[in-house]
Amino acid sequence: MELRRQHQHGYEYVDEGHGPVLLLLHGLFGALSNWQDVVNEFSADYRVVIPLLPVYNMPLTQAGVPGLVAYVEGFVAACQLPTSFTVLGNSLGGHIALVYTLNNPQRVSRLVLTGSSGLFEDSMGGSFPKRGNYAYVKERVGYTFYDPNIATQELVDEVFNVTNSNSKCLRIISIARSAQRHNLGKELARIKVPALLVWGLNDTITPPSVAHEFERLLPQAELRFLDHCGHAPMMERPVAFNRYLRQFLRTTQTAALPAH
Repeated sequence: MELRRQHQHGYEYVDEGHGPVLLLLHGLFGALSNWQDVVNEFSADYRVVIPLLPVYNMPLTQAGVPGLVAYVEGFVAACQLPTSFTVLGNSLGGHIALVYTLNNPQRVSRLVLTGSSGLFEDSMGGSFPKRGNYAYVKERVGYTFYDPNIATQELVDEVFNVTNSNSKCLRIISIARSAQRHNLGKELARIKVPALLVWGLNDTITPPSVAHEFERLLPQAELRFLDHCGHAPMMERPVAFNRYLRQFLRTTQTAALPAH
C-alpha cells in the first residue's frame, strides 16, 4: 500500500485507518516510508499517524530536540488527536517521543522505542556528513542496517543529496549535537506508562547496552531483541517487529484506556 501524504494545517503527514491512535516518529535521516510495514499491518485496527519532521528545513535557531518536540506538540493540536494515544519512535524519533511524554504525561498512554537516542548514540555527527563522497555516504547509510542491502540506492541518493546542501547539513549537525546534549538518564523514572523496547542485537548506533539501560531506567519497560538486525528494526525485521508490537498493544490495552 502506497502511503498517502496529506498536507493540512501547515503539516505534511500520513493518516491511515481508524481506531486508537498510534503516533509514529521517524529519525534524523528518516522518512515517512520507514514505517510502511507498520502502517500496512496496523491501519486495519488503529489510526496510524506519521508527521514528516522538518529536520532539513526548520528554522536553524530551533533545530534541536526541543524545537522538534514543540513541532510535534503543534501537530497534535492542529490534528486534534484524542486526549490519549500511543507514541512510537525510532532513533531521534524515540528521543522526541521520550521528551514529548515527559512534557505531556497526560497525553501518552504507551510508549514504543526502537533504536532510540536519549542516552547514548554512536552518531553520524562525528565524521558525517562528508560532502561529495558518494561511496562514503553509501557506507554510512549501510552502517544503519545489519544487512547493508536494505540501504537501497534511492535511500543512499536521498542522504547524498542532503549532505550536499549546506543549509540541510547545518540543521542535521545542530539537531545531532542537541540530541547528544539532551541526555535523559535522570528523567526517565518519571515516565510511568508501559514501554516496549524493540532493539536490533546488531545495532551499532545505539548498541544493545543502551537498550538494557533504557529497560533499567524506565519503570514499566519490557525489552525485546531481534537478531540479524541493526538500527531500524521496523524496516529490517518488520514481521517480527510487528508481532512484538501487536502483543504489547494487546497486553497493555487496559492501561491505555483514558481515565474517567
